[in-house]
Amino acid sequence: MRFDWAGLLQLGLRGLGLTPAQFWALTPAELLLMLGKAGGPAPLGRKQLEDLARAFPDAASGQETE
Repeated sequence: MRFDWAGLLQLGLRGLGLTPAQFWALTPAELLLMLGKAGGPAPLGRKQLEDLARAFPDAASGQETE
């Protein structure tokens, strides 16, 4: 995934009024939250994790994986 750094800087500095130091101190999640774009898919729940574990089991002890 490529980031549009120029666009993000413009949004952060001009749109949000951040200083460069404030902008670069943010995590991507914090910046997205400030821009109103937070959300996205929910984290895995127990059932989804168990489904994945069944679909892709760990190798049995003593077996090598690729």
